[in-house]
Formats: sequence, C-alpha cells, structure tokens
Amino acid sequence: MMKKCKQADQEFSEIKKKLSEVQNDLKRFIEQSNRQQLELILASSRKDMANAVIGYVVEDAKNSLDDNMVKRCDMRDRCHAKFMEFLENNAGSLRQTSVSGEAVMKNRSVLSALKSTAPYKRCDICFTEVNGLYEKQVSLMKSLQIYDPDEPKALDITAIPEENVVSGVLEPVSNKTRIQILKALYYETKTFSAISELTGLRAGNLLFHLQKLMGSGMIIQRHEGGDYMITDKGYKVLVMINEIYGSLNNG
Repeated sequence: MMKKCKQADQEFSEIKKKLSEVQNDLKRFIEQSNRQQLELILASSRKDMANAVIGYVVEDAKNSLDDNMVKRCDMRDRCHAKFMEFLENNAGSLRQTSVSGEAVMKNRSVLSALKSTAPYKRCDICFTEVNGLYEKQVSLMKSLQIYDPDEPKALDITAIPEENVVSGVLEPVSNKTRIQILKALYYETKTFSAISELTGLRAGNLLFHLQKLMGSGMIIQRHEGGDYMITDKGYKVLVMINEIYGSLNNG
C-alpha cells in the first residue's frame, strides 16, 4: 500500500510539473502574441501619423510655391511640377525610421544641378523658395529624430589624394576673397560688377580670383560676359567649410 501511495504521489508530482510547463508555454505564447499585436498597432499608428505629416508637408509646399514663385514666366508650370515632384519624393522619406546624411546631400546636389540649368536671372527667386522648403523638410526630419547630421561615419583617410585635395579644394578656398565670392553666389547669381562692388576689387585683381574658382570647378560663368554662379562642387565645399568651422567653434 505504501509503495502504491508513493508511486501515486510521484505520478501526481509529474502531472503537476507537466501542467506547470504547459501553463508557462501558454503564458509565453500569450505574451508573445500581445507583443506582436502591440507592435502591429504601433506600426500602424506610426504609418498613419507619417501619412498625416506628409500630407500636411506636401500641401504646405504647394501653397508656398503657388504664392512665392515668379508669376509671369513661361516656365512656371513646368518648374512648379518639377519642384513639387522633388519635394513630394523627399517628403516620402518621413515614413522611414532613418535618413542618411548622404541622401540629404544628394538631394541638395539635385537642387544645385537644377539651378545650374536655370535660363533666367529671376529663376533665383523660385530656387530660393524651393531650397527653403527643402531645408524645412530636413529640419522636420531632425525633429522626428530620423536624421542626425552629426551621425559618425567611418572614414578611410588613407584614400585621400593629397595633391588633388590641395589643388582642387584647399588652395582655391585659401583666400578670404574667394570665400566671400562663394558666399555671395550661394543663393543667387551675380554679375562681374556686383562681385566687384562686393569685394572692392577691380579688373585683373578680381578676375584672378574668379579664374581660380572657375579653374577648380566651384563656380561657372553662364556665357561670355554673363553672370557667375556656384556649382554643385562649390556648394558642397562651402557647406563643408561651414560645418567644420561650426564644429571647431562649438567643441
């Protein structure tokens, strides 16, 4: 009898153990299901919020372009459509969890390339507007913490071509007058006379600095005797100088 009772107790203990294991498995399953359901709800909420934000951003961009682009221009409709396509594509990045610095710089380069093909001086007004709207979107990305301009990047300094860097980047901007010229051309094109008045240089002295910048590909002249404008390379170099200066002075 004692033996049977002992065996029954052992069997009962094993049953309790099995039940406990089943309960634990069921608990883990429920917790996992709840977590997956919560993740789905959060993902759906993020998507809905992103769609709402994108809708507002796109509508705001359209209204701003409608109000502030040059009114009387034979290219207004084409430029408006092109600008809206650019801004809508960029606004779509707000759905992402992370936006890289390379993507932001690439879009800035696209705008700079478009500006270089602008046929009229008054085009500067429209490009200033679309550039402002783009930077407004970038600021929103920072606020949503999906873009961090200070994100560290792996650098391979062994690949730096010393001679090319000196002749093509450092030497052309190693003069305050040439920095002044790049800054002046950042937002709009300028005539030789306007640059002369800005820098206080005349004829050959000013031409020397302009040729240095043109030779390095940082600025171009639209045509002989025409306005001077910054290139994509000049834009990037100026932005990097500003970032380096800001970093050193905030450090």
